[in-house]
Amino acid sequence: MHVQSEARHNPDHQTETARLLLLANETYGRSNQSDTAYAQRVAARIECREQLQSLLMRAPENAQAQGLMGRVEMDDGNLQKARNLFDKSLKLQPNQAQQYINLGYWALRVERPAQAEQYFSQALQHERQSASAFGGIAHAKRLQNQFDVAYLHYRSLIRSGHANTRVYSAMLECASHLSVHNADPLLRADAITLLNQSHLAHQKIGRFVCEILRQHYLPDTSGTMDELAVAASDELLLLALNQIILPDPAVESLITSLRHQLVQHIARNGELEDDLQQLALGLGRYAERTGYALTTQDDEQQLAATININLRAQFNQGDGPEALAGSVIISALYGALFHQDFAAALGHWNLVDWPLAMQPLLAASYYDRAWEEAVKQNFAEKAEELHLDRDDTPQAWPAWAELNSNTETSLRALMANELSLPVEQLPATLRLMVCGCQSGQRALELARYLSDVEVIAVDESLANVARGSAMAEATNIDNIVFWPWSLAQRFIADGHQVHWVEIGRLPSPAMADLSLANLVDQVTASGAVIHLHTDMSEQTRGDKQIRRLISEHNLEPRRNTLQQLRHMVLNNRSGDVWQSLLQDENFYSLGGCHDRWFRPQSEQQLKSVLAMVSNEVQWKLVKARDEDGHSLATGPVQQQIREEALGSHVQSLLGQQLSVYFQRRR
Repeated sequence: MHVQSEARHNPDHQTETARLLLLANETYGRSNQSDTAYAQRVAARIECREQLQSLLMRAPENAQAQGLMGRVEMDDGNLQKARNLFDKSLKLQPNQAQQYINLGYWALRVERPAQAEQYFSQALQHERQSASAFGGIAHAKRLQNQFDVAYLHYRSLIRSGHANTRVYSAMLECASHLSVHNADPLLRADAITLLNQSHLAHQKIGRFVCEILRQHYLPDTSGTMDELAVAASDELLLLALNQIILPDPAVESLITSLRHQLVQHIARNGELEDDLQQLALGLGRYAERTGYALTTQDDEQQLAATININLRAQFNQGDGPEALAGSVIISALYGALFHQDFAAALGHWNLVDWPLAMQPLLAASYYDRAWEEAVKQNFAEKAEELHLDRDDTPQAWPAWAELNSNTETSLRALMANELSLPVEQLPATLRLMVCGCQSGQRALELARYLSDVEVIAVDESLANVARGSAMAEATNIDNIVFWPWSLAQRFIADGHQVHWVEIGRLPSPAMADLSLANLVDQVTASGAVIHLHTDMSEQTRGDKQIRRLISEHNLEPRRNTLQQLRHMVLNNRSGDVWQSLLQDENFYSLGGCHDRWFRPQSEQQLKSVLAMVSNEVQWKLVKARDEDGHSLATGPVQQQIREEALGSHVQSLLGQQLSVYFQRRR
């Protein structure tokens, strides 16, 4: 022992220990880089573990090595081992800021955000400038639903130069929960910053942006503001028009008014001036994103019809993109270019032949729709659209441009670490099915961020299948297919099975020959997991009233019908029956309205699935989360499911905002 003690105090021994610790830290850094492939990060973590084991054999009482080994254990899901190592490190060397930070992130992993905040605060007491500890407090505040405080923390991190994708994404998440009651230039600047960040799911902050815009435009009741001129130079409004849905009746009225003012201005002056071009392009992209839901006045319709007649003449004369540009932009304000009589003539040019500023609008209004139409031709369901007018063709929904930002991991790791399930017998590649994938955002996120899956995404809307397929190809995600239900049923009938089923939007009553419960029962292998939500959206009083009107008057899901129904709601927006509907983002697009009113989710499908998983001989509830993502005790939830299956609806899960995971026992 005496010899070993002398060796540890030997300068050469200390130098080598420091070198090994530095090397292990560098290796751990590689294992924690979010932009590195999952397999490479796992390999780096294994290498780091080996380096630390070697180091701890030389210096078993090295506090930093013990703490770093705790981080490795935590990343591997061994949370109790990690906690013991952090405590041991602090016992060896008290007052280490890094170990309190480690304990803070450990507390976040075990869903104790209040305790995490205490640890991060202790870290700041020992290292006042620690950005990691300050960011940890922001995460803890966010997970305690203190979104305003967390938001200000994230803003401080960004302004002090400590921003990364995770910080921007978390700030965006907080912004989606904030209410804006006063004109605040800092909030406006924040919104612009977030919308300028690529690879963020900007659609989350539509309501946040609406409230900022309301504070800027709507107090002007005197009419002294030149709205058109102000809007043409408003960076926030232009970004919003180009990227997101703005779910607010007053802001929709503003946008409708701006479009009307714009075309009146063009009618008077005979041209679209350069200083108004960006506004016109933004209005065109917004109109396309909403499925042309905005109310149109008679003079606008007449101008659009005249423009389209003139465009046909210009095409016949052989005019090129530069000469056509202004008229094409105005036409795109009122209808998809792909649906116009002159659409075939547009196909004579490639997207890159058009002026650069116009290309995003041309892509959305013509080229992307043409791409999606080509996808539809591969499925028998396309025959159902042939009798529709072009403008009545259903639109994919929801509208989105970017996936949520996540770090690549594996489904096996999630099953082991999050659900505590054995994964040794699972194959290297797992098959995952998303039932009711809608336009594909969630399905594509699973395909992109899980390294060991192949994804089958299924939806009853052919437009959604086409949109998802096109987005997968555009983003080079090749481990996913989008299918209509007919193809999925054939796949299951052939005996194929999956290891994970995620239930998204439920089938509508129109899918009378489909039993989701039977399908899940057939397709799930032993040990497979089902993830579903126990609530149903689109059940507001307003939705029920509109569906009654549709039934009573035998209304068809046509564009004019949907516009008239929306117009009725907006004209009566002060009525109590419509308030919840007006708060729903899906109301602000014809695609969303079409789904909720003409293709509503079937409550019976959800009841049947819950009845199936109530069979505890075949299914085990392994995890339940509330609407805030916090884990719940599974016993009471399982009891509720059991009681409901026996006919008691006093404790019904239906309508509760729970996320539940069941594993098939056999």
